Amino acid sequence: MRLFVSIDLPEAFAERIAAVQEELSDAGGIRPTDPTQTHVTLKFLGEVSEDRVPELETGLETAVADAGVSPFEAEYGGLGVFPSLEYISVVWLGVRDGAAEMTRLHEAIERETVELGFDPEDHDFTPHATIARMDHAGGKELVRTLVRECDPPVGRTPVEEVTLMRSELGPDGPVYSTVGSYPLDT
Repeated sequence: MRLFVSIDLPEAFAERIAAVQEELSDAGGIRPTDPTQTHVTLKFLGEVSEDRVPELETGLETAVADAGVSPFEAEYGGLGVFPSLEYISVVWLGVRDGAAEMTRLHEAIERETVELGFDPEDHDFTPHATIARMDHAGGKELVRTLVRECDPPVGRTPVEEVTLMRSELGPDGPVYSTVGSYPLDT
């Protein structure tokens, strides 16, 4: 099964995220993500055999406890891209408040999962929520303009847990389901 660790944005934000995606709709090559499934990926694990899930869940419990992060408020807004404005493959929604807590969680999860034999990340962690992917550069100029000039506020929400998610790829894009959740220290 294909797994990742995330902080999920509330479905109440879906309408606001869809409005931001609408701003991108005239850009050729843009493929929006499902706004009801928006999340911040703390660690992508890839294909994981079902028999490894129990040890992974134990490792995530340990990592979340070791991070020492109490429930916090996250604020989402603003746009960015990966890898750069010259070559855009992902358009994302930024994390205005809560990035430090998310980074601490990511670092603890990274340590624990690497210890369990998962591949280490090959790039620096930037807390973000992917809202679109760019399949070709047809609309690159519009995306660049929006990233530079558009600063959409999406909202604030409490973050109280980290989730282990399963991603099943389908004809209409990925469908996510929760495998486990790990509450932050209270």
